[in-house]
Formats: sequence, structure tokens, C-alpha cells
Amino acid sequence: MPDERLRILVVDDSALVRQVLCAIIDAQPDMQAVATAGDAAAARSRIAALAPDALTLDIQLPGMNGLDFLRELAGGPSLPVLIVATPTDAEAQVARQARALGACGVLPKPRLGVAQGLRDDGDAICQALRQAVQETRAARAAETARARPAAATARTDDGPAAGADRGPGPAAPPGRRAWRGERVIVAGASTGGTEALLQFLAQLPPHCPPVLVVQHMPAGFTRSFADRLDRHLPLRVGEARDGEPLRAGQALIAPGSHHLAVRRDEQGRLEAALLATPPVNRHRPSVDVLFDSAARLLGRRACGVLMTGMGRDGAAGLLALRRAGALTYAQDEASCVVFGMPREAIALGAAGRVLPLAQLGEALMQDLGDAGAAA
Repeated sequence: MPDERLRILVVDDSALVRQVLCAIIDAQPDMQAVATAGDAAAARSRIAALAPDALTLDIQLPGMNGLDFLRELAGGPSLPVLIVATPTDAEAQVARQARALGACGVLPKPRLGVAQGLRDDGDAICQALRQAVQETRAARAAETARARPAAATARTDDGPAAGADRGPGPAAPPGRRAWRGERVIVAGASTGGTEALLQFLAQLPPHCPPVLVVQHMPAGFTRSFADRLDRHLPLRVGEARDGEPLRAGQALIAPGSHHLAVRRDEQGRLEAALLATPPVNRHRPSVDVLFDSAARLLGRRACGVLMTGMGRDGAAGLLALRRAGALTYAQDEASCVVFGMPREAIALGAAGRVLPLAQLGEALMQDLGDAGAAA
């Protein structure tokens, strides 16, 4: 059986840092440090010979620095790069440059006690690498799907094709009911969720109700995730901002540093709320926080979707939604990367329907159409 672990290349001029990062990566059941490199030339050779799934990259490298090497990599095949670098006085500027050159994220090395500090940040480093690889694979899959004739999405009923000029805002096409009654879709996912969310959101038409999403992801990665979704979907996708109005045809992604909730503004209109309150179920953002707010504020006008992920975040919130009269859905075991969160929700009786990922969005839209008169 082939080894399906993620293969990570560690690039750093410090032998100690290379050793510690390799130990952190090799301790994970789903990844391995396939090689190390102390400079850009060695890294270039390892990439050509080993074709790793992702790499960690330092900025301060001998010869060619990390940013120049990242610029070189940007001209080749897509390779997820996580910057793990010593903070400098120009840290913010370096981070902006790195992201502009395609880095999936930037994590600072501890200024003191580097080895222990990296070990303390090991979970965040590994989760960032997982997310980066998942996003890259999802983007490749979306590109492949769009290249197939069957994936040409020239919609005659549901609006413009993906990539078309989406104009100032979506309107219900002829023959379609405009969304009344403040319908809102709330969705949550964790491990495996980046690809699952791409597939789910791709099933929604450009005129769908507003969508709010919690994907467990470290701070600094959610904006690039939202940007990638926006490039590949007919919906408008962005990282949520506090006070941002909820609009049809738009999906908002919870930032990695804040909970996302629904609230009303002074005029009574629905908007996104960002909360810096403590983690819930060890997560911030937490799916339960989003689902609970939708259950309280919207009741049966909400639609809750819980997808692949480890743990139980979102299960109690989905139950609250169902008890409030909302439509609720859970991804089935066969299509989940990790059948944790949906399983917990199903065990609580929170899921009105349990469906494969490929059917979630279409079923939700069909159910919304059938329930439209009750809005």
C-alpha cells in the first residue's frame, strides 16, 4: 500500500531548527519530513528530486534569501510554502511580500528558546501545512473540473458562469423567487474542510442566500483561503469583517482569530459579528458559536450544514438549530475525511438529513425552494 503521508521539505539555515521541525513533522501520523535543505540551491535540488507536497521556508538563507527563492518558485508548478522565520523590524512588510509571492502563511519563530518555542507551536505549524496542501489540491481539482466540458457552468436558470463578470450584486433570475424572510446558510468544517467547502459552495447558485462559514484554520490563513474560493466559485467569497452586511450570493469566512456570529445593526438588518471571546471546544472560530447565534436570531429561517472534521464542535449548535426549526444537514461518513463532528451531531439527533458531500448543496437549495412559502 503506498505511503499517503504528506511529504514535507524543511528549508532553514539552522541545523537546530531543521532538526526540531523534522521531529515535529515526523511525529504526525499523516506527514513526514522527506528531506532538509540549508540554502536555496539545496532546496531547489531536493524539490526537483523528491517533489514534496509542501515546504517550510526560512527568510534568512545564505546566498539567495527566502523571498527571492519564493519568487522563483512562484514561476513553477503550485507548491504550498509555509514561511517559518525569525521576526524582524520589517516583519509585517516581509509577511505581505511573502503572501503576495504565493506563500500560504507566515509563522514567526520564537525570539528566545527557539527549540521549545517551535515545539509549543508544533500543532499550528502542522495544521497550517495540512490546510495549505488541502487548499492547493482543491484548487487543482477545481481547475480540472472547469476544464471538463461537463463543468462548463453557463447557467441558463441560475445566473452567470463561474468567472464571469458578477456585477454589483446578484439578483434572482427570471422564474426564481427572491429570498424573503432573511434566509441564511451557516456551515462549519474542520479537517478536510477546505476541499469539502469548495465542493459544497460550488453546488450553490449565484443567487443563493448569504452563507457564513467557520473552517478551523490558524489566523493568517483564512484570508488566502477566502481569496482562493472567490477565484474558483460563482459566489462572491471574502473573509468576514465585523459589521459587514449579509448579502445574497455572498459567502463570508470566519477569520482565524475570531468567532463569527450573526446579529442585527441599528436598522435591524443582518450583519456579521466578530467576537474575540475565549475559544469554544478549544476553537476560535468555533462552529458552535456561529450555529448558536443563528438559532437564536433566525430560528427556522436558518439552514445549518456540518461537514468533515475532528472532534465535536458544531454538534450542539446544529441541535440548537434543529430545535429552533431550521433545516439541518450533516455530511455522511463515506464522503468525510474525518467523520468526527458530523458523527457527534447525528448521535445527538441534530441532523435533519445526512447526505454525501456531492449532494449537500443541491439538496439544501431544493429544500429551501420547497420551504419558500414558509419564509
